[in-house]
Amino acid sequence: MESKLGYAKRQIPNRPSWDYMDWSVSSVLCYAAALCLLVQLVRFLFADADLTLLWAAAFGSKPKDKLCGRVVWITGASSGIGEELAYQLASLGAFLILSARREGELERVKRSCLERSRLQEKDILVLPLDLMERGSHEAIAKTAIRHFDHIDILVNNGGRSQRSLCLDTGMEVYEALMDLNFLGTISLTKCVLPHMVQRGVGMVVTVSSVMGFAGAPLATGYSASKHALQGFFNCLRTELTDHPGITISTVCPGPVVSQIVGNAFTEDLGKPNSNVGDQEYKMSTSRCVALMLVGMANHLKEMWISQQPFLLFCYLWQYAPTWAWALTDWLGRKRVQNFRAGLDADSSYFTKPKTKTS
Repeated sequence: MESKLGYAKRQIPNRPSWDYMDWSVSSVLCYAAALCLLVQLVRFLFADADLTLLWAAAFGSKPKDKLCGRVVWITGASSGIGEELAYQLASLGAFLILSARREGELERVKRSCLERSRLQEKDILVLPLDLMERGSHEAIAKTAIRHFDHIDILVNNGGRSQRSLCLDTGMEVYEALMDLNFLGTISLTKCVLPHMVQRGVGMVVTVSSVMGFAGAPLATGYSASKHALQGFFNCLRTELTDHPGITISTVCPGPVVSQIVGNAFTEDLGKPNSNVGDQEYKMSTSRCVALMLVGMANHLKEMWISQQPFLLFCYLWQYAPTWAWALTDWLGRKRVQNFRAGLDADSSYFTKPKTKTS
C-alpha cells in the first residue's frame, strides 16, 4: 500500500526553482539593456545633433505650431545661417526684422522671403545694423520694437570667424573679434532684454559654436569670443529665474556650409582670407536651421548641432575631457602643419588635402 507521502509527491507537479526564475528574469533584463544600448549607439553614430534636440525633433512641439506669428529679429541675416533662418521662419509665417551691415543684401533676402511665403511687405523690416557701433544699438532697437510693437525672439547670429595662428596675429584682430562677436552681441541683447522682461515673455537665441566650449587651432580669438558668450548667457539665464517666460538659448553648431570662413579674420586686420576651403564635409545650412527651429519651439537651453565626428568631440569634451584633449592635440598638430604647408586645413581630415588658391 502506497504511503501518504509518496502519493502527495506524485500529486505535486515539478516547478522551476526560484533561483532558476530569478536567473531567467535577470538574463532577460540584461539582454534588453544591451539591446537598448546597441540601438542608442547606432542612433548616435548617425546623429547630427545632441540627443535631447533629436528627441524634441521626434516627439516635441513643432516649429510651425510655436513660431507662426512670432516677431523674430535676426542679426547677420544677409548670408549663411541668418539668411536661411529668415527663409524658414518666413515659410512658417513668422514676422521678421532682418539686420546686418549690407542693406542691399538684406533687401535681396527680404525679396526671397516674400517669394517663398505669404508674408506681405509690411511683415518684414530691413534694419541695417553694425554690431561694432554699439552707440547706435539703443535707437535701432527702439525702431524695431516700434515697427511691430514688440519682439518675441532675438536671434544673435552676427559675427566673424578667424583663420590665423596666435603667434602671427596682431592684437587689433583680437580686439575686433571681441568687439564684434562678444561686446556687440551683449550690447544689442541689453537693449532688447528690458522690453522682454517688461512683457514677461521672450526668447534670446545666441549662435555660438562648438568652439564655445572646446578648442581648436587657428581660431584662438574666435574661440575666446564664443567662450565669453557661453559664460555670459549661462550666467544671465540664472539671473532670470524669476522670469520663467524668458528663455535664454545657446546654439553650438559644428562646421556648417556658409560664408563664415571666407569672411574670417586673418593675422592682419585688413587682410582677407583667400582660402575658403572645401565645404563638402560640412552640414547643410538648411538642416542646421531646421534643428535650430526645433530647439526654439521647445525652449531648449543649449543645442549641439553637428555631424560626426564633431558631435562625438562635443560629448567627449563634456564627459571625457582627458580623451578630448588627446584627440584635439593629435588633430590640431596635423591641422597646423597643413596650414603652414599651404594646404586646406579645414577639410584635410575628411577629403584629399588641397593647396590654397590664389
